[in-house]
Amino acid sequence: MRISTITNWAYGITVVLTALSGTAFIMSSSAAIDERAAVEEHLVLDSLAEELALGAEVRTDEARLYVMRGEERNLQAFHAEEKSERRREAAALKLVSQGLKPAEAEALEKIDKVVEELAKIETAAVETFRNGDRGDAQRLVFGPDHARLHETLLAEISHFRDLIAARTQAQLEASRSRSDLWSFLAKIMLAVTAALFLAVLYFVLRRRVTMPLMRMVGVVGRLARQDYTVEIPVDRRRDEIGDMNDAIEIFRTNGIERERLDAERRADQDTKDLILQMMHRLQACQNQVELADVVARYAPQIFPGIAGGLYFLDEMRATLARAAAWLEPVDASETFPASACWGLRRVRPHASGSGESDVPCQHLHGGNAATLCVPLTAQGEMIGLLYLEGDGAEWSGVNRSRLYLELIAENVGLAIANLQLRDKLIALSVRDPLTGLFNRRFLDEILAQAAASNEMLACLMIDIDFFKRFNDEFGHDAGDVVMQYVGQVLRDTIEPDGRAFRFGGEEFTILLPGRTEDEAIAVAENVRQKVSSAALSHAGKMLGIVTVSLGVAGSPNEGSTGTLITRADAALLQAKAEGRNKTLASSRIAAA
Repeated sequence: MRISTITNWAYGITVVLTALSGTAFIMSSSAAIDERAAVEEHLVLDSLAEELALGAEVRTDEARLYVMRGEERNLQAFHAEEKSERRREAAALKLVSQGLKPAEAEALEKIDKVVEELAKIETAAVETFRNGDRGDAQRLVFGPDHARLHETLLAEISHFRDLIAARTQAQLEASRSRSDLWSFLAKIMLAVTAALFLAVLYFVLRRRVTMPLMRMVGVVGRLARQDYTVEIPVDRRRDEIGDMNDAIEIFRTNGIERERLDAERRADQDTKDLILQMMHRLQACQNQVELADVVARYAPQIFPGIAGGLYFLDEMRATLARAAAWLEPVDASETFPASACWGLRRVRPHASGSGESDVPCQHLHGGNAATLCVPLTAQGEMIGLLYLEGDGAEWSGVNRSRLYLELIAENVGLAIANLQLRDKLIALSVRDPLTGLFNRRFLDEILAQAAASNEMLACLMIDIDFFKRFNDEFGHDAGDVVMQYVGQVLRDTIEPDGRAFRFGGEEFTILLPGRTEDEAIAVAENVRQKVSSAALSHAGKMLGIVTVSLGVAGSPNEGSTGTLITRADAALLQAKAEGRNKTLASSRIAAA
Protein backbone atom coordinates (compact mmCIF):
# COMPACT_ATOMS: atom_id res chain seq x y z
CA MET A 1 0.00 0.00 0.00
CA ARG A 2 1.30 3.46 -0.85
CA ILE A 3 2.44 5.75 1.94
CA SER A 4 0.03 8.48 0.86
CA THR A 5 -2.87 5.99 1.13
CA ILE A 6 -1.69 4.84 4.55
CA THR A 7 -1.30 8.45 5.65
CA ASN A 8 -4.76 9.40 4.38
CA TRP A 9 -6.35 6.42 6.14
CA ALA A 10 -4.44 7.19 9.33
CA TYR A 11 -5.51 10.84 9.10
CA GLY A 12 -9.15 9.91 8.53
CA ILE A 13 -9.16 7.35 11.37
CA THR A 14 -7.44 9.87 13.66
CA VAL A 15 -10.08 12.50 12.87
CA VAL A 16 -12.89 9.98 13.52
CA LEU A 17 -11.33 8.80 16.78
CA THR A 18 -10.72 12.40 17.86
CA ALA A 19 -14.36 13.27 17.11
CA LEU A 20 -15.56 10.19 19.01
CA SER A 21 -13.31 10.94 21.99
CA GLY A 22 -14.54 14.57 21.98
CA THR A 23 -18.13 13.35 21.92
CA ALA A 24 -17.36 10.97 24.78
CA PHE A 25 -15.85 13.79 26.78
CA ILE A 26 -18.91 15.95 26.09
CA MET A 27 -21.22 13.14 27.20
CA SER A 28 -19.09 12.58 30.29
CA SER A 29 -19.27 16.28 31.06
CA SER A 30 -23.04 16.22 30.57
CA ALA A 31 -23.33 13.26 32.96
CA ALA A 32 -21.23 15.16 35.48
CA ILE A 33 -23.59 18.12 35.13
CA ASP A 34 -26.55 15.79 35.75
CA GLU A 35 -24.70 14.45 38.78
CA ARG A 36 -24.22 17.95 40.15
CA ALA A 37 -27.88 18.79 39.43
CA ALA A 38 -28.99 15.68 41.37
CA VAL A 39 -26.82 16.71 44.29
CA GLU A 40 -28.12 20.27 44.20
CA GLU A 41 -31.73 19.02 44.00
CA HIS A 42 -31.09 16.71 46.95
CA LEU A 43 -29.66 19.59 48.93
CA VAL A 44 -32.54 21.93 48.04
CA LEU A 45 -35.25 19.42 48.91
CA ASP A 46 -33.47 18.26 52.02
CA SER A 47 -32.98 21.89 53.11
CA LEU A 48 -36.65 22.58 52.42
CA ALA A 49 -37.71 19.61 54.52
CA GLU A 50 -35.33 20.65 57.24
CA GLU A 51 -36.71 24.19 57.15
CA LEU A 52 -40.29 22.88 57.29
CA ALA A 53 -39.47 20.78 60.33
CA LEU A 54 -37.47 23.55 61.97
CA GLY A 55 -40.10 26.19 61.14
CA ALA A 56 -42.82 24.02 62.67
CA GLU A 57 -40.69 23.59 65.81
CA VAL A 58 -39.98 27.34 66.08
CA ARG A 59 -43.57 28.32 65.51
CA THR A 60 -44.77 25.77 68.06
CA ASP A 61 -42.22 27.02 70.57
CA GLU A 62 -43.27 30.65 70.05
CA ALA A 63 -46.95 29.74 70.41
CA ARG A 64 -46.26 27.79 73.65
CA LEU A 65 -44.12 30.62 75.07
CA TYR A 66 -46.81 33.09 74.30
CA VAL A 67 -49.61 31.14 75.99
CA MET A 68 -47.32 30.56 78.96
CA ARG A 69 -45.80 34.05 79.39
CA GLY A 70 -48.11 36.24 77.42
CA GLU A 71 -45.24 38.33 76.10
CA GLU A 72 -45.93 40.30 72.97
CA ARG A 73 -42.56 39.54 71.35
CA ASN A 74 -43.39 35.86 71.33
CA LEU A 75 -46.64 36.66 69.55
CA GLN A 76 -44.81 38.73 66.96
CA ALA A 77 -42.29 35.99 66.47
CA PHE A 78 -45.16 33.49 66.11
CA HIS A 79 -46.75 35.58 63.37
CA ALA A 80 -43.38 36.18 61.63
CA GLU A 81 -42.68 32.47 61.67
CA GLU A 82 -46.13 31.83 60.35
CA LYS A 83 -45.40 34.08 57.38
CA SER A 84 -42.12 32.27 56.78
CA GLU A 85 -43.99 28.99 56.97
CA ARG A 86 -46.32 30.23 54.27
CA ARG A 87 -43.38 31.09 52.06
CA ARG A 88 -41.90 27.65 52.58
CA GLU A 89 -45.19 26.08 51.75
CA ALA A 90 -45.33 28.17 48.56
CA ALA A 91 -41.81 26.98 47.69
CA ALA A 92 -42.84 23.39 48.33
CA LEU A 93 -45.87 23.81 46.10
CA LYS A 94 -43.58 25.24 43.39
CA LEU A 95 -41.34 22.19 43.67
CA VAL A 96 -44.40 19.99 43.31
CA SER A 97 -45.35 21.89 40.16
CA GLN A 98 -41.84 21.39 38.76
CA GLY A 99 -42.32 17.60 38.74
CA LEU A 100 -41.55 15.72 41.89
CA LYS A 101 -42.15 12.03 42.00
CA PRO A 102 -45.77 11.09 42.97
CA ALA A 103 -44.65 9.61 46.28
CA GLU A 104 -42.57 12.70 47.04
CA ALA A 105 -45.42 15.02 46.08
CA GLU A 106 -47.85 12.97 48.20
CA ALA A 107 -45.47 13.11 51.17
CA LEU A 108 -45.06 16.84 50.71
CA GLU A 109 -48.84 17.30 50.58
CA LYS A 110 -49.20 15.32 53.82
CA ILE A 111 -46.60 17.53 55.45
CA ASP A 112 -48.51 20.57 54.25
CA LYS A 113 -51.76 19.22 55.67
CA VAL A 114 -50.14 18.38 59.03
CA VAL A 115 -48.57 21.86 59.11
CA GLU A 116 -51.99 23.38 58.41
CA GLU A 117 -53.60 21.40 61.20
CA LEU A 118 -50.83 22.37 63.64
CA ALA A 119 -51.16 25.96 62.50
CA LYS A 120 -54.92 25.86 63.20
CA ILE A 121 -54.37 24.46 66.73
CA GLU A 122 -51.65 26.97 67.54
CA THR A 123 -53.66 29.86 66.06
CA ALA A 124 -56.68 28.76 68.08
CA ALA A 125 -54.49 28.57 71.21
CA VAL A 126 -53.20 32.10 70.62
CA GLU A 127 -56.73 33.43 70.13
CA THR A 128 -57.94 31.58 73.22
CA PHE A 129 -55.12 33.05 75.27
CA ARG A 130 -55.90 36.53 74.00
CA ASN A 131 -59.52 36.00 74.98
CA GLY A 132 -58.23 35.38 78.50
CA ASP A 133 -58.55 31.63 78.75
CA ARG A 134 -54.96 30.65 79.54
CA GLY A 135 -55.74 27.14 80.56
CA ASP A 136 -57.56 26.17 77.41
CA ALA A 137 -54.87 27.80 75.34
CA GLN A 138 -52.17 25.76 77.11
CA ARG A 139 -54.19 22.57 76.79
CA LEU A 140 -54.39 23.18 73.03
CA VAL A 141 -50.60 23.56 72.44
CA PHE A 142 -49.63 20.95 75.03
CA GLY A 143 -52.45 18.54 74.38
CA PRO A 144 -52.30 15.08 72.84
CA ASP A 145 -53.69 16.23 69.49
CA HIS A 146 -50.96 18.77 69.11
CA ALA A 147 -48.31 16.25 70.12
CA ARG A 148 -49.68 13.62 67.75
CA LEU A 149 -49.70 16.07 64.84
CA HIS A 150 -46.23 17.24 65.71
CA GLU A 151 -44.89 13.66 65.71
CA THR A 152 -46.77 12.99 62.48
CA LEU A 153 -45.16 16.09 60.94
CA LEU A 154 -41.71 14.98 61.94
CA ALA A 155 -42.37 11.45 60.65
CA GLU A 156 -43.70 12.74 57.31
CA ILE A 157 -40.74 15.11 56.97
CA SER A 158 -38.35 12.21 57.68
CA HIS A 159 -40.22 10.06 55.16
CA PHE A 160 -40.04 12.86 52.59
CA ARG A 161 -36.33 13.25 53.17
CA ASP A 162 -35.83 9.51 52.73
CA LEU A 163 -37.71 9.58 49.43
CA ILE A 164 -35.70 12.57 48.25
CA ALA A 165 -32.47 10.93 49.33
CA ALA A 166 -33.30 7.61 47.62
CA ARG A 167 -34.27 9.31 44.34
CA THR A 168 -31.38 11.76 44.23
CA GLN A 169 -28.97 9.00 45.22
CA ALA A 170 -30.22 6.86 42.33
CA GLN A 171 -29.91 9.83 39.98
CA LEU A 172 -26.45 10.53 41.35
CA GLU A 173 -25.35 6.94 40.85
CA ALA A 174 -26.79 6.83 37.31
CA SER A 175 -25.15 10.15 36.41
CA ARG A 176 -21.87 9.03 37.91
CA SER A 177 -22.02 5.72 36.02
CA ARG A 178 -22.71 7.50 32.76
CA SER A 179 -19.92 9.98 33.45
CA ASP A 180 -17.48 7.17 34.22
CA LEU A 181 -18.58 5.22 31.15
CA TRP A 182 -18.19 8.14 28.79
CA SER A 183 -14.91 9.13 30.42
CA PHE A 184 -13.64 5.55 29.98
CA LEU A 185 -14.73 5.54 26.35
CA ALA A 186 -13.02 8.90 25.81
CA LYS A 187 -9.83 7.56 27.33
CA ILE A 188 -10.02 4.47 25.12
CA MET A 189 -10.48 6.68 22.07
CA LEU A 190 -7.50 8.78 23.11
CA ALA A 191 -5.42 5.65 23.73
CA VAL A 192 -6.37 4.25 20.32
CA THR A 193 -5.57 7.61 18.71
CA ALA A 194 -2.20 7.71 20.46
CA ALA A 195 -1.48 4.09 19.48
CA LEU A 196 -2.42 4.86 15.89
CA PHE A 197 -0.19 7.92 15.93
CA LEU A 198 2.72 5.93 17.34
CA ALA A 199 2.09 3.15 14.82
CA VAL A 200 2.13 5.68 11.99
CA LEU A 201 5.31 7.19 13.39
CA TYR A 202 7.03 3.80 13.71
CA PHE A 203 5.73 1.81 10.76
CA VAL A 204 5.29 4.63 8.28
CA LEU A 205 7.86 7.24 9.25
CA ARG A 206 10.52 4.91 10.61
CA ARG A 207 10.02 1.56 8.89
CA ARG A 208 8.56 2.77 5.59
CA VAL A 209 10.30 6.16 5.25
CA THR A 210 13.24 6.84 7.58
CA MET A 211 15.04 3.49 7.42
CA PRO A 212 14.77 3.14 3.59
CA LEU A 213 15.86 6.77 3.20
CA MET A 214 18.85 6.18 5.49
CA ARG A 215 19.83 3.22 3.32
CA MET A 216 19.40 5.32 0.20
CA VAL A 217 21.52 8.21 1.53
CA GLY A 218 24.74 6.23 1.11
CA VAL A 219 23.61 4.87 -2.24
CA VAL A 220 22.72 8.33 -3.57
CA GLY A 221 26.00 9.71 -2.20
CA ARG A 222 28.03 7.09 -4.05
CA LEU A 223 25.98 7.64 -7.20
CA ALA A 224 26.63 11.39 -6.86
CA ARG A 225 30.35 10.54 -6.86
CA GLN A 226 29.68 8.47 -10.03
CA ASP A 227 30.39 5.22 -8.22
CA TYR A 228 28.01 3.04 -10.19
CA THR A 229 29.31 -0.19 -8.64
CA VAL A 230 27.01 0.37 -5.64
CA GLU A 231 24.21 -2.16 -5.30
CA ILE A 232 20.67 -0.79 -4.98
CA PRO A 233 18.72 -2.53 -2.13
CA VAL A 234 15.90 -4.64 -3.52
CA ASP A 235 12.56 -3.13 -2.47
CA ARG A 236 9.39 -4.82 -3.72
CA ARG A 237 6.99 -2.34 -2.12
CA ARG A 238 4.66 -0.49 -4.41
CA ASP A 239 4.79 2.88 -2.67
CA GLU A 240 6.62 6.19 -2.95
CA ILE A 241 9.81 4.76 -1.47
CA GLY A 242 9.59 1.86 -3.92
CA ASP A 243 9.11 4.35 -6.77
CA MET A 244 12.11 6.30 -5.49
CA ASN A 245 14.13 3.08 -5.30
CA ASP A 246 13.11 2.24 -8.87
CA ALA A 247 14.05 5.77 -9.96
CA ILE A 248 17.48 5.41 -8.31
CA GLU A 249 17.96 2.04 -9.99
CA ILE A 250 17.05 3.61 -13.35
CA PHE A 251 19.48 6.46 -12.60
CA ARG A 252 22.21 3.90 -11.75
CA THR A 253 21.46 1.91 -14.90
CA ASN A 254 21.56 5.08 -16.99
CA GLY A 255 24.79 6.09 -15.25
CA ILE A 256 26.37 2.72 -16.00
CA GLU A 257 25.21 2.94 -19.61
CA ARG A 258 26.44 6.54 -19.84
CA GLU A 259 29.77 5.50 -18.32
CA ARG A 260 29.98 2.61 -20.78
CA LEU A 261 29.23 4.95 -23.67
CA ASP A 262 31.80 7.43 -22.34
CA ALA A 263 34.34 4.63 -22.04
CA GLU A 264 33.56 3.50 -25.59
CA ARG A 265 33.79 7.10 -26.78
CA ARG A 266 37.12 7.57 -24.99
CA ALA A 267 38.38 4.24 -26.35
CA ASP A 268 37.16 5.26 -29.80
CA GLN A 269 38.90 8.61 -29.47
CA ASP A 270 42.08 6.89 -28.25
CA THR A 271 41.88 4.57 -31.25
CA LYS A 272 41.45 7.55 -33.56
CA ASP A 273 44.43 9.28 -31.94
CA LEU A 274 46.58 6.15 -32.33
CA ILE A 275 45.51 5.79 -35.97
CA LEU A 276 46.31 9.47 -36.57
CA GLN A 277 49.72 9.09 -34.91
CA MET A 278 50.41 6.00 -37.01
CA MET A 279 49.38 7.83 -40.17
CA HIS A 280 51.72 10.73 -39.38
CA ARG A 281 54.62 8.32 -38.87
CA LEU A 282 53.75 6.31 -41.96
CA GLN A 283 54.03 9.48 -44.01
CA ALA A 284 57.47 10.16 -42.52
CA CYS A 285 58.88 6.68 -43.21
CA GLN A 286 61.91 6.58 -45.54
CA ASN A 287 61.63 2.93 -46.50
CA GLN A 288 59.45 -0.13 -46.17
CA VAL A 289 61.43 -1.46 -43.20
CA GLU A 290 60.57 1.65 -41.20
CA LEU A 291 56.95 1.40 -42.32
CA ALA A 292 56.69 -2.22 -41.21
CA ASP A 293 58.19 -1.31 -37.81
CA VAL A 294 55.63 1.52 -37.36
CA VAL A 295 52.73 -0.82 -38.16
CA ALA A 296 54.12 -3.48 -35.79
CA ARG A 297 54.36 -0.91 -32.97
CA TYR A 298 50.92 0.66 -33.34
CA ALA A 299 48.76 -2.32 -34.35
CA PRO A 300 48.88 -3.95 -30.86
CA GLN A 301 47.86 -0.62 -29.32
CA ILE A 302 44.96 -0.10 -31.70
CA PHE A 303 43.80 -3.73 -31.40
CA PRO A 304 44.94 -4.92 -27.94
CA GLY A 305 45.49 -8.64 -27.58
CA ILE A 306 45.26 -9.26 -31.35
CA ALA A 307 48.27 -10.82 -33.05
CA GLY A 308 49.03 -10.14 -36.67
CA GLY A 309 51.52 -9.45 -39.41
CA LEU A 310 52.22 -7.17 -42.35
CA TYR A 311 52.98 -8.83 -45.70
CA PHE A 312 54.45 -7.29 -48.88
CA LEU A 313 54.01 -8.60 -52.41
CA ASP A 314 57.19 -9.19 -54.34
CA GLU A 315 57.96 -7.46 -57.63
CA MET A 316 56.39 -10.32 -59.56
CA ARG A 317 53.12 -9.93 -57.64
CA ALA A 318 53.15 -13.65 -56.96
CA THR A 319 54.44 -14.18 -53.41
CA LEU A 320 53.74 -12.54 -50.06
CA ALA A 321 56.54 -12.23 -47.49
CA ARG A 322 56.02 -11.15 -43.89
CA ALA A 323 57.78 -7.85 -43.24
CA ALA A 324 56.67 -7.42 -39.61
CA ALA A 325 54.75 -9.34 -36.92
CA TRP A 326 53.36 -8.55 -33.46
CA LEU A 327 52.20 -10.69 -30.53
CA GLU A 328 53.51 -13.84 -32.24
CA PRO A 329 50.86 -14.95 -34.77
CA VAL A 330 50.87 -18.73 -35.20
CA ASP A 331 48.27 -19.57 -37.84
CA ALA A 332 49.75 -17.88 -40.91
CA SER A 333 52.93 -18.75 -42.80
CA GLU A 334 55.78 -16.28 -43.17
CA THR A 335 55.65 -16.57 -46.93
CA PHE A 336 52.93 -17.94 -49.18
CA PRO A 337 51.59 -17.50 -52.73
CA ALA A 338 49.20 -14.65 -53.30
CA SER A 339 46.65 -17.12 -54.64
CA ALA A 340 46.52 -18.84 -51.21
CA CYS A 341 44.63 -15.91 -49.66
CA TRP A 342 40.93 -15.46 -50.30
CA GLY A 343 41.20 -11.81 -49.24
CA LEU A 344 43.63 -11.11 -52.08
CA ARG A 345 41.48 -13.09 -54.50
CA ARG A 346 38.33 -11.22 -53.60
CA VAL A 347 40.12 -7.88 -53.03
CA ARG A 348 38.18 -7.38 -49.82
CA PRO A 349 38.57 -8.35 -46.12
CA HIS A 350 38.09 -12.07 -45.55
CA ALA A 351 37.31 -13.56 -42.09
CA SER A 352 37.72 -17.23 -41.30
CA GLY A 353 38.67 -19.54 -38.47
CA SER A 354 36.89 -19.91 -35.10
CA GLY A 355 33.29 -18.75 -35.12
CA GLU A 356 33.33 -18.01 -38.86
CA SER A 357 31.58 -20.11 -41.50
CA ASP A 358 33.49 -18.71 -44.47
CA VAL A 359 36.10 -20.62 -46.47
CA PRO A 360 39.49 -20.63 -44.65
CA CYS A 361 42.52 -19.27 -46.47
CA GLN A 362 45.04 -21.84 -47.71
CA HIS A 363 47.96 -20.07 -46.04
CA LEU A 364 46.49 -20.75 -42.55
CA HIS A 365 47.60 -23.72 -40.43
CA GLY A 366 44.08 -24.60 -39.26
CA GLY A 367 44.31 -23.28 -35.68
CA ASN A 368 41.40 -22.40 -33.40
CA ALA A 369 41.90 -18.64 -33.62
CA ALA A 370 39.69 -16.36 -35.67
CA THR A 371 41.54 -14.69 -38.53
CA LEU A 372 41.05 -11.71 -40.79
CA CYS A 373 42.93 -10.97 -44.00
CA VAL A 374 42.73 -7.36 -45.18
CA PRO A 375 44.25 -6.72 -48.62
CA LEU A 376 46.39 -3.61 -49.06
CA THR A 377 45.74 -1.80 -52.31
CA ALA A 378 46.71 1.49 -53.87
CA GLN A 379 45.59 2.90 -57.19
CA GLY A 380 43.78 -0.38 -57.86
CA GLU A 381 46.96 -2.46 -57.48
CA MET A 382 47.48 -5.16 -54.84
CA ILE A 383 50.65 -4.42 -52.86
CA GLY A 384 50.36 -6.36 -49.60
CA LEU A 385 48.26 -7.89 -46.84
CA LEU A 386 47.36 -6.97 -43.26
CA TYR A 387 46.75 -10.15 -41.30
CA LEU A 388 45.07 -10.40 -37.83
CA GLU A 389 44.31 -13.35 -35.59
CA GLY A 390 42.82 -13.62 -32.12
CA ASP A 391 40.07 -15.04 -29.96
CA GLY A 392 37.65 -14.12 -27.15
CA ALA A 393 36.47 -10.64 -26.19
CA GLU A 394 39.42 -8.96 -27.92
CA TRP A 395 38.30 -10.29 -31.30
CA SER A 396 34.85 -8.75 -30.90
CA GLY A 397 36.62 -5.38 -30.72
CA VAL A 398 38.12 -6.07 -34.16
CA ASN A 399 34.66 -6.81 -35.57
CA ARG A 400 33.39 -3.51 -34.14
CA SER A 401 36.38 -1.64 -35.62
CA ARG A 402 36.10 -2.86 -39.22
CA LEU A 403 35.78 0.74 -40.43
CA TYR A 404 39.01 1.71 -38.65
CA LEU A 405 40.68 -1.42 -39.94
CA GLU A 406 39.78 -0.53 -43.51
CA LEU A 407 41.01 3.02 -42.90
CA ILE A 408 44.32 1.65 -41.57
CA ALA A 409 44.63 -0.73 -44.51
CA GLU A 410 43.96 2.08 -46.96
CA ASN A 411 46.57 4.35 -45.40
CA VAL A 412 49.15 1.59 -45.01
CA GLY A 413 48.57 0.63 -48.65
CA LEU A 414 48.99 4.23 -49.77
CA ALA A 415 52.13 4.60 -47.66
CA ILE A 416 53.63 1.41 -49.15
CA ALA A 417 52.69 2.55 -52.64
CA ASN A 418 54.28 5.95 -52.02
CA LEU A 419 57.47 4.33 -50.76
CA GLN A 420 57.58 1.97 -53.73
CA LEU A 421 56.92 4.84 -56.10
CA ARG A 422 59.62 6.89 -54.42
CA ASP A 423 62.03 3.97 -54.63
CA LYS A 424 61.24 3.70 -58.34
CA LEU A 425 61.74 7.43 -58.84
CA ILE A 426 64.98 7.32 -56.89
CA ALA A 427 66.10 4.31 -58.88
CA LEU A 428 65.27 6.13 -62.09
CA SER A 429 67.16 9.19 -60.93
CA VAL A 430 70.31 7.41 -59.64
CA ARG A 431 70.44 4.13 -61.62
CA ASP A 432 71.11 3.29 -65.20
CA PRO A 433 68.03 1.64 -66.70
CA LEU A 434 70.03 -0.75 -68.90
CA THR A 435 72.48 -2.20 -66.40
CA GLY A 436 70.75 -1.42 -63.11
CA LEU A 437 73.95 0.25 -61.81
CA PHE A 438 74.12 3.70 -60.30
CA ASN A 439 74.43 6.50 -62.88
CA ARG A 440 76.93 9.29 -63.40
CA ARG A 441 74.82 11.82 -61.50
CA PHE A 442 74.77 9.69 -58.33
CA LEU A 443 78.53 9.13 -58.74
CA ASP A 444 79.14 12.87 -58.61
CA GLU A 445 77.05 13.15 -55.38
CA ILE A 446 78.99 10.33 -53.71
CA LEU A 447 82.33 11.87 -54.67
CA ALA A 448 81.24 15.25 -53.34
CA GLN A 449 80.28 13.69 -49.99
CA ALA A 450 83.57 11.77 -49.87
CA ALA A 451 85.55 14.94 -50.59
CA ALA A 452 83.77 16.72 -47.75
CA SER A 453 84.48 13.90 -45.27
CA ASN A 454 88.06 13.27 -46.53
CA GLU A 455 87.67 9.54 -45.93
CA MET A 456 89.76 6.81 -47.49
CA LEU A 457 88.34 5.86 -50.88
CA ALA A 458 89.47 3.77 -53.81
CA CYS A 459 88.17 4.09 -57.38
CA LEU A 460 88.13 1.63 -60.29
CA MET A 461 87.54 2.86 -63.85
CA ILE A 462 86.48 -0.01 -66.17
CA ASP A 463 86.13 -0.14 -69.95
CA ILE A 464 84.86 -3.08 -72.07
CA ASP A 465 87.50 -4.09 -74.59
CA PHE A 466 86.53 -3.91 -78.29
CA PHE A 467 82.88 -3.09 -77.42
CA LYS A 468 82.29 -1.53 -80.84
CA ARG A 469 82.92 -4.97 -82.36
CA PHE A 470 79.88 -6.43 -80.58
CA ASN A 471 77.66 -3.67 -81.90
CA ASP A 472 79.01 -3.86 -85.43
CA GLU A 473 79.02 -7.67 -85.76
CA PHE A 474 75.99 -8.71 -83.70
CA GLY A 475 73.89 -5.56 -83.42
CA HIS A 476 73.07 -3.17 -80.63
CA ASP A 477 70.96 -5.77 -78.81
CA ALA A 478 74.04 -7.88 -78.44
CA GLY A 479 75.88 -4.83 -77.16
CA ASP A 480 73.16 -4.34 -74.56
CA VAL A 481 73.54 -7.98 -73.49
CA VAL A 482 77.27 -7.43 -73.01
CA MET A 483 76.62 -4.26 -71.01
CA GLN A 484 74.10 -6.05 -68.78
CA TYR A 485 76.44 -8.96 -68.26
CA VAL A 486 79.31 -6.75 -67.13
CA GLY A 487 76.97 -4.78 -64.87
CA GLN A 488 75.74 -7.99 -63.24
CA VAL A 489 79.31 -9.19 -62.63
CA LEU A 490 80.18 -5.84 -61.03
CA ARG A 491 77.20 -6.01 -58.67
CA ASP A 492 77.86 -9.58 -57.67
CA THR A 493 81.53 -8.94 -57.05
CA ILE A 494 81.73 -5.68 -55.09
CA GLU A 495 78.35 -5.38 -53.27
CA PRO A 496 77.77 -4.70 -50.44
CA ASP A 497 81.34 -3.45 -49.78
CA GLY A 498 81.33 -1.06 -52.72
CA ARG A 499 79.16 0.62 -55.31
CA ALA A 500 79.18 0.18 -59.08
CA PHE A 501 78.30 3.01 -61.53
CA ARG A 502 77.85 3.28 -65.27
CA PHE A 503 80.14 6.15 -66.09
CA GLY A 504 79.05 6.46 -69.70
CA GLY A 505 79.01 4.40 -72.89
CA GLU A 506 80.84 1.14 -72.17
CA GLU A 507 82.75 2.61 -69.20
CA PHE A 508 81.99 1.75 -65.57
CA THR A 509 83.17 3.04 -62.19
CA ILE A 510 83.54 1.29 -58.87
CA LEU A 511 83.98 3.11 -55.51
CA LEU A 512 85.39 1.16 -52.58
CA PRO A 513 85.10 3.11 -49.28
CA GLY A 514 87.86 2.43 -46.70
CA ARG A 515 90.09 0.58 -49.19
CA THR A 516 93.67 1.43 -50.12
CA GLU A 517 94.92 1.41 -53.67
CA ASP A 518 96.62 -1.98 -53.20
CA GLU A 519 93.38 -3.52 -51.87
CA ALA A 520 91.49 -1.98 -54.78
CA ILE A 521 93.95 -3.61 -57.25
CA ALA A 522 93.05 -7.04 -55.80
CA VAL A 523 89.34 -6.29 -56.25
CA ALA A 524 89.99 -5.08 -59.82
CA GLU A 525 91.83 -8.29 -60.71
CA ASN A 526 88.90 -10.31 -59.29
CA VAL A 527 86.45 -8.35 -61.43
CA ARG A 528 88.60 -8.73 -64.57
CA GLN A 529 88.91 -12.47 -64.12
CA LYS A 530 85.14 -12.98 -63.47
CA VAL A 531 84.16 -10.95 -66.53
CA SER A 532 86.38 -13.04 -68.78
CA SER A 533 85.50 -16.36 -67.18
CA ALA A 534 82.54 -17.15 -69.45
CA ALA A 535 81.62 -16.83 -73.12
CA LEU A 536 78.40 -15.02 -74.03
CA SER A 537 75.77 -15.89 -76.64
CA HIS A 538 72.81 -13.97 -78.00
CA ALA A 539 70.03 -14.99 -80.33
CA GLY A 540 71.72 -18.31 -81.00
CA LYS A 541 75.06 -16.74 -81.85
CA MET A 542 78.25 -16.94 -79.85
CA LEU A 543 79.49 -13.52 -78.84
CA GLY A 544 82.69 -14.84 -77.38
CA ILE A 545 84.58 -13.90 -74.25
CA VAL A 546 84.28 -10.37 -72.93
CA THR A 547 87.33 -8.67 -71.41
CA VAL A 548 87.73 -5.39 -69.58
CA SER A 549 90.57 -2.99 -68.81
CA LEU A 550 90.78 -1.36 -65.38
CA GLY A 551 92.44 1.71 -63.92
CA VAL A 552 92.82 2.04 -60.14
CA ALA A 553 93.34 5.16 -57.99
CA GLY A 554 93.15 5.89 -54.26
CA SER A 555 92.74 8.87 -51.93
CA PRO A 556 93.69 10.71 -49.88
CA ASN A 557 97.11 9.02 -49.55
CA GLU A 558 97.72 8.86 -53.33
CA GLY A 559 95.96 12.15 -54.07
CA SER A 560 92.87 14.22 -53.39
CA THR A 561 89.36 12.89 -53.85
CA GLY A 562 88.69 15.61 -56.42
CA THR A 563 91.28 14.07 -58.78
CA LEU A 564 90.30 10.48 -58.02
CA ILE A 565 88.30 9.88 -61.23
CA THR A 566 90.91 11.65 -63.37
CA ARG A 567 93.76 9.57 -61.98
CA ALA A 568 91.84 6.30 -62.31
CA ASP A 569 90.82 7.20 -65.87
CA ALA A 570 94.43 7.96 -66.76
CA ALA A 571 95.41 4.55 -65.42
CA LEU A 572 92.61 2.99 -67.51
CA LEU A 573 93.87 4.67 -70.71
CA GLN A 574 97.35 3.47 -69.98
CA ALA A 575 96.07 -0.10 -69.46
CA LYS A 576 94.25 0.01 -72.81
CA ALA A 577 97.35 1.41 -74.47
CA GLU A 578 99.38 -1.47 -73.08
CA GLY A 579 97.16 -4.07 -74.71
CA ARG A 580 93.84 -4.16 -72.83
CA ASN A 581 92.46 -6.90 -70.45
CA LYS A 582 94.75 -5.47 -67.84
CA THR A 583 94.65 -3.70 -64.45
CA LEU A 584 96.87 -0.68 -63.83
CA ALA A 585 97.23 1.65 -60.79
CA SER A 586 97.60 5.41 -61.16
CA SER A 587 100.44 5.51 -58.63
CA ARG A 588 102.57 3.25 -60.85
CA ILE A 589 102.03 5.53 -63.82
CA ALA A 590 103.18 8.51 -61.75
CA ALA A 591 106.23 6.58 -60.53
CA ALA A 592 107.16 5.66 -64.10
